[in-house]
Amino acid sequence: MRLVRWGEGGSEKPGVLDENDQVRDLSAITDDINGAFLSDMPDFDVESLPPVGDTRLGACVARPGKLVCVGLNYADHAAEGGWDVPTEPVLFMKATSAISGPNDPVILPPGSEKTDWEVELGIIICQTAKHAADGAAHIAGYCVVNDVSERAYQQEMGGQWTKGKSYDTFAPIGPWLVTADELGDPTGRSIWLEVDGQRMQDGNTDTMIFKPAFLVEYISRFMTLEPGDVITTGTPPGVGMGKRPQVFLRGGQEMRLGIDGLGEQRLPVRAS
Repeated sequence: MRLVRWGEGGSEKPGVLDENDQVRDLSAITDDINGAFLSDMPDFDVESLPPVGDTRLGACVARPGKLVCVGLNYADHAAEGGWDVPTEPVLFMKATSAISGPNDPVILPPGSEKTDWEVELGIIICQTAKHAADGAAHIAGYCVVNDVSERAYQQEMGGQWTKGKSYDTFAPIGPWLVTADELGDPTGRSIWLEVDGQRMQDGNTDTMIFKPAFLVEYISRFMTLEPGDVITTGTPPGVGMGKRPQVFLRGGQEMRLGIDGLGEQRLPVRAS
């Protein structure tokens, strides 16, 4: 099943894609694609739901309580940034106010000179996980996330990474939440990103150091994961910071990114 949220920003409605990629309205089944719905999804006939015309898609999960990020989870990405390959997952948080839709503009902070891209596989939680023994049992599904990052804020202003990760629009999520049973194994999938048509990242989720089920188990040792929470699982090499010379985003550009089976994002970049 491919779940979506559709409509104007701040007023999105729940939906599901049918076999022809047409959005169907789920409003008769649930108020939103949120933790309550994901923890106890009812059975329903997709083809019986009313179709929706062309519409904006919002983030594919509503109001997650947490947006937990895993850093340096691809060894070749760690190498391009000059970091050691981690022996345990590197965790940081990204503000949920950064969440935006899969085709919404990414707004550069005033004076930004080092805003970068990071295509990532997102995990969405369906059942409360605390010291989880079976991480897969807590995963509702997967999605595309762009962990947009202002590198000067992240690396040159002291403290943790959160300040470089949390500007409004720095967490486009979607277009779809593909349920775990529909997607199957999330590893071995092409993961890529382009800027103005130039391929910058071209990886495979099979090269993640720490796999999704293990990440749920590991993170749940340090915090309780709740239905609707999102985990981003790291990015493959090809970020702008790792280029020689370095390359960063400018107003007027467009990012296009995707993961096999999880759809694509198209994100115009705008200066403040």
